[in-house]
Amino acid sequence: MDMIQVNQEKCSRCGLCAEVCPSGSIIMENQIPQATERNCFACGHCVAVCPVAAMDNVKAPLAKQLPLENMPVLDADTAARFLRSRRSIRRYKENPVPREKIVQLLDIARLAPSGGNTQGVAYLVIDNAETLHKITAVTVDWMEEQLQNGSAWAQYYSGVVDTYRQTGQDVILRNAPCLIVAITAKDFRHRGRDNTHFSLAYAELYAPAIELGTCWAGFFEGCASSNYKPLLNILKLPENMVVTGGLLVGFPKYTYKRLVDRNPLQVSWWD
Repeated sequence: MDMIQVNQEKCSRCGLCAEVCPSGSIIMENQIPQATERNCFACGHCVAVCPVAAMDNVKAPLAKQLPLENMPVLDADTAARFLRSRRSIRRYKENPVPREKIVQLLDIARLAPSGGNTQGVAYLVIDNAETLHKITAVTVDWMEEQLQNGSAWAQYYSGVVDTYRQTGQDVILRNAPCLIVAITAKDFRHRGRDNTHFSLAYAELYAPAIELGTCWAGFFEGCASSNYKPLLNILKLPENMVVTGGLLVGFPKYTYKRLVDRNPLQVSWWD
């Protein structure tokens, strides 16, 4: 089957599909869209931009694209408040998160941008309390070993280890009822980590819309990235996969009443 199909009765010969194609996979030839031999990476631009729905692409089918008519656009102030209202949630209700909500969350995360539309991120979801406690314990063990070995991160780890050892407080997974572990293929690790962070950022922003709160599991990710065997033994990943990120998920215990400021903007213009 040809990569692209064009409904000649609908096509207006506007050329937008070729204009927006980032890889040059489509050109206009005799005022008709034609596929070239260049690699199409299935971004879907050509199909999405067509004003008359005349274009189809086997790698980004028209049937899987949703129309954007009457799509509301946030005004600037609402958009700014939406983005600024995102908070890292470290206190959760004890309620378990229904798995259908996690699926809903990750179904949005998978739509995040990725380098060259490579995507390549899969997810391991852990919502078993005993397993989560084990992950916290072995992560603290790893941090303690890092301290003993003179890690450059000692200033970040020492207080965490002391708090856990002295009080038992979960300063790793924050007693979240669910941990989302992002994984990618080993030979895709570097690009996959970037793609993971884009995806988890989407999840973070979408989570409040379905009553969830999230927080990056940075200490967990650091432990997993170091290939700490006791942690990997718990995760039981496929041999060809590695951890590229972690996200805590649960129902927030508290709500926030104000938008927090950040450091002043630093920007310069090159002339």
